[in-house]
Amino acid sequence: MSARFPSAEPGAPLVVFDFDHTLYDGDSGGHLFRWLVERAWWRRLLALLVAPVAGPMIAWLPTRRAGISTFVWVGTVGLHRRRDLDALIDRYVAGHVDEIRSRLLPVALEVLHRHRSAGDLVVIATGAPPELARAILAFVAHEDVPVIGTLVGPKFGAVGAKRHCHHREKVRMLCERGYVDIAIAYSDSRADLPLLQAARRPVVVNPKEDAVAAFRRDLPPGTPILNWGCEGRAGEVVSSGVGVLSEPT
Repeated sequence: MSARFPSAEPGAPLVVFDFDHTLYDGDSGGHLFRWLVERAWWRRLLALLVAPVAGPMIAWLPTRRAGISTFVWVGTVGLHRRRDLDALIDRYVAGHVDEIRSRLLPVALEVLHRHRSAGDLVVIATGAPPELARAILAFVAHEDVPVIGTLVGPKFGAVGAKRHCHHREKVRMLCERGYVDIAIAYSDSRADLPLLQAARRPVVVNPKEDAVAAFRRDLPPGTPILNWGCEGRAGEVVSSGVGVLSEPT
């Protein structure tokens, strides 16, 4: 752990943060893969060719993952190893520091810092490739927390997802790494409902407006629904992490 924060002791409360729309204002993976597509003219042309099919697939929830995977393939075709993608991720982050920093939510980072200062064990669980969140946090925000994310590898002549860190699979992947007793979980997404339900204290942050009623129905009464600075998202607006919630007694 960073020298700025105490190391988490055995048995310390486990706190899990989602990444996109929780710590980062937007879709970090989407921003990365757009850059991967735009870095060569022939990739841009290929993206235009597949867009009439893949674009509508993204708009429909049951086929969204397949549509996204099509554009990921366009951005990575010709790569054959995970470390090839990791090297491009590091290059992308290093070349977009100011833009990425502007998307990291100050209130979210303050909450994360308060948990680390308290000696909590903080873990990031994201649907993006783990190297992306890891590089953003380390290079831009100077954070060194464990990251669990979508596993990638060779696929159809490119680099694609081998195991999505998504929905119930996110909880399984956390458990496999020994992160089993979740004290507090923070997320914006209905896809993270299993994660929020697994936590003793779920906290919804920056949700879509049309998801709020479902969160209130499916999570315990009194579950906080907050907005940490994501414009266009719902939740009670808070301007500071001073009121970070502790684990219930």
